[in-house]
Amino acid sequence: MVNETAPRVIISGGGTGGHIFPAVSIANAIKELRPNAEILFVGAEGRMEMQRVPDAGYRIIGLPIAGFDRKHLWKNFAVLVKIARSQWKARSIIQEFKPDIAVGVGGYASGPTLKTASMMGIPTLLQEQNSYAGVTNKLLAKKAQKICVAYEGMERFFPADKIIMTGNPVRQNLLAHHYSKAEALQAFGLSDQKKTILVLGGSLGARTFNQTLMDAIDTIKAHPDIQIIWQTGKIYIEEVRSRLAKETEGGQTIDHLFVTDFIKDMDKAYAAADLVVSRAGAGSISEFCLLEKAVILVPSPNVTEDHQTKNALALANKDAAIYVKDAEAHDQLMPIALQTIGDDDKLASLRRNIAQLALPDSAKIIAQEVLKLIGK
Repeated sequence: MVNETAPRVIISGGGTGGHIFPAVSIANAIKELRPNAEILFVGAEGRMEMQRVPDAGYRIIGLPIAGFDRKHLWKNFAVLVKIARSQWKARSIIQEFKPDIAVGVGGYASGPTLKTASMMGIPTLLQEQNSYAGVTNKLLAKKAQKICVAYEGMERFFPADKIIMTGNPVRQNLLAHHYSKAEALQAFGLSDQKKTILVLGGSLGARTFNQTLMDAIDTIKAHPDIQIIWQTGKIYIEEVRSRLAKETEGGQTIDHLFVTDFIKDMDKAYAAADLVVSRAGAGSISEFCLLEKAVILVPSPNVTEDHQTKNALALANKDAAIYVKDAEAHDQLMPIALQTIGDDDKLASLRRNIAQLALPDSAKIIAQEVLKLIGK
């Protein structure tokens, strides 16, 4: 039997977990299909991918890239210099690694890497996670051979003949484990006889969520029949603990509240939750669809081109999620969450509708497209 030539793949992008998790899932899927594949990641120096990608077992090289400062335009001369340096470095990486294809998952590094790859005659594939395409991917799409998307209607941004509806790859460990709700709640020291709300602000946390819940401690105390798992994020954990200590002076405890800075076992957290409160990142939404979770989405206002609001509306318009504006969350979030979790018909409807949007096997489908392009 003749050994097939090992495919050589560059995967570029990152900046947030929403870009990194899909990138690693695609790499894993390529390795499953072609165990001899050589995969190199290209990220941005100092960003999250420089740690997370090696943790997943892959080599990564960083570019000295940064995003434009839209509020202080005079600061962008330094950014232009970094872009030029990044393109030179990307050229050097490509010349040395000799990839058969370059895959872009969004984030600062994907711009210079895929642009340079295209200029050097290397086929490129884009993975656009959001319902509203980012500037970088819109520019790169002109030269890309294939564009993998997760939402309908992306012909607004990309040539229709290049688009493939694949969905967003998610963290594979979430789908690998199947915990019962009782087992999951036990891990958090909570009762399996009560409804549970899971509040997620991302690994760094969301000030809006934390402020809202801190100011709603009296409301939380008044609803001992509803449990809350509250991920504060590392930035806010001390502030939240201090506030809770003041609210529970005199030995009083809130047994139906579990507070942590970071949830490592997200599969258990999802299994425990009857209702999830979350930002509206594309990766998170894909997880909610596949896991059939009832969810309240509060888009972050601090995201380029307001991607998250568009993601949230894509679900809310199909009655597959509840949408709450960040500016209105302080007053509306807790009342809506308590009302929703008390309504079994509404929870069932949300689960049913979001499940219809799920696109399973995304990573494998994208990996197959990558290998097809190499074959051509």
